[in-house]
Amino acid sequence: MDTLAADVESTPLVSVGETCERIVRFSREDIATFARLTGDTNPLHHDVQAAQRARHGEIIASGQQTTAQLIGLVASHFSRSDDGKARELLCLNFNFAFKAPVFAEQELVLHWRVSSVEWNTSLGGWLFHADGRATVRHAHPCVIGRGTLLVKAGQA
Repeated sequence: MDTLAADVESTPLVSVGETCERIVRFSREDIATFARLTGDTNPLHHDVQAAQRARHGEIIASGQQTTAQLIGLVASHFSRSDDGKARELLCLNFNFAFKAPVFAEQELVLHWRVSSVEWNTSLGGWLFHADGRATVRHAHPCVIGRGTLLVKAGQA
């Protein structure tokens, strides 16, 4: 193994316990627009009367809206270069479970925590698993997830 390869392997770009977090809030207009742009015609995302007659009684965000924000957070955090380390990130797999609805104007705390990291020689980078959640402040999670990602040293 050459010195450069050994140095890359010995300098992790991600570590167990590392976290990232962001707060988001979806307006009714945000929810309706996202649903329309992604082809989700479920009236629970845009029709107030239909939503009032349904189980939750008001407009709810589509699951993909919350998961898109979660994926965007983890991708942005682990592809950053603000610490002087250039990175390339590939999102390899995500699984999500929907535990509670996300309503308009709720403040959601998006959070990821790295649970495992290992060097993968064949992929030439750090393969890691992260556990995520979207939680309404002071409540149980609305969405929980797990992701498998690969981060590699990028071009400076």
